[in-house]
Amino acid sequence: MNSSKSSIIIKSLKELRLFPENSLFSAKNSHRNATPDQNEAPLNPEEEQAILLKKAMADVTPISRDNCRETNTEINIHNLPQHDPDAEILLQLSNLVNNGKGFVVADTPEYIEGTGYAVNPKIPKRLHRGDFAIEDYIDLHGLTAEEAKEVFDQFLKEAIRTGKKAVLIVHGRGLCSPTEPVLKTKVVEWITRGPWRKWVAAFSSARACDGGTGATYLLLRKRSLTKRFKKTSAYQPH
Repeated sequence: MNSSKSSIIIKSLKELRLFPENSLFSAKNSHRNATPDQNEAPLNPEEEQAILLKKAMADVTPISRDNCRETNTEINIHNLPQHDPDAEILLQLSNLVNNGKGFVVADTPEYIEGTGYAVNPKIPKRLHRGDFAIEDYIDLHGLTAEEAKEVFDQFLKEAIRTGKKAVLIVHGRGLCSPTEPVLKTKVVEWITRGPWRKWVAAFSSARACDGGTGATYLLLRKRSLTKRFKKTSAYQPH
């Protein structure tokens, strides 16, 4: 380590007298100037960062704002479109009439569903939803009640013989009937009160794509019920 003392070495008083006064003073001042000032306070980290940043930005030229365009980002809430419930209702009605969008068969008074004995009450909703694939169908339009009964019996007998599980009966809505729909009422009667009730596990109005309330899904059993079958109507109006 280098010594902090002056490099001038005087061994005796005689040598001190011979040594030039100016040289001694100059060496003394040189030693004093080389020693750092102990009273000077050190810089804190923030001040050091500020000095470094100032040095780093010394050669940076600011970008001219002459060609900049200021944009107003304020939003005027008074100019926003207001919610109009009447307009929304009219739009829903328009979509319903023109496209059938929003029409739910199960929400209409013409919707029917029912279950046979010991069948989960959720089955008709699943049947209406399309959870069971329709394997065959018959159209009774234009037939009298007697003709429709004969065709219906033959169709259902063949469906059971061939192991069909879900079938569709198209009967129409009966809007031209003076009172209630004839064929629709008869179909419900045949599957809930006649001999076919032992084979029908559940029924429901069809979806709009299959005829809506003008047709009925039937879910058939693999085997008919025994004589212990409870003779109660399975018809449950929605």
